[in-house]
Amino acid sequence: MDAKELIARRVAQEIRPGMLVNLGIGLPSLVAAFVPAGLGVFFQAENGVIGLGAPPPEGMEDAHLTDAGGGFVSAVPGAASIDSAMSFGLIRGGHLDMTVLGGLQVDEAGQLANWKVPGAMVPGMGGAMDLVTGAARVVVAMQHAAKGQSKIVPFCTLPLTALRRVDLIVTDLAVIEPTAAGLLLRERAPGVAVADILAATEAALIVTGEIPEMRLG
Repeated sequence: MDAKELIARRVAQEIRPGMLVNLGIGLPSLVAAFVPAGLGVFFQAENGVIGLGAPPPEGMEDAHLTDAGGGFVSAVPGAASIDSAMSFGLIRGGHLDMTVLGGLQVDEAGQLANWKVPGAMVPGMGGAMDLVTGAARVVVAMQHAAKGQSKIVPFCTLPLTALRRVDLIVTDLAVIEPTAAGLLLRERAPGVAVADILAATEAALIVTGEIPEMRLG
């Protein structure tokens, strides 16, 4: 299993029956493939789809059915197409149970930076500011490091997406819960030692007791 699949499988464990969940572009969009169909979960994309399914088989793509990043998706029974005003009304009105977003940095205060200037790394903030502010729960799904640099840092050096503390960080090495006291190490990836996580993390982590391995379904 590669790093992205591991992260997506672990994030899927956070989703409960009947939830309305927004999946960000890129890695977060993989989560839908690991949530059992019988849970009655509806995935939302800010471009106006409720009821996103897994990516379709090759040759079965529909040019009119994409996620917010333009990637091809399928639709589950009961799915709906809505306009952008309704879509952002759901987001800003606090109707989303959870959003899963990628990240460039998360700091010791649990604040997320997941956009930069146009043309560099990410073309813009998209709906992320609204999502982090409006969703009941914010889960960040990202690789632990990029180009040898930790993405979990003492202070974000990139523009903050919002001032709100996110609820959970899931990486290819660990599950980390931002709290008022700091970043609490909750779980470690299979075969990864706590010492490896500490060495790969620029920010300070709180480690208490035995750290269990991730549940991957």
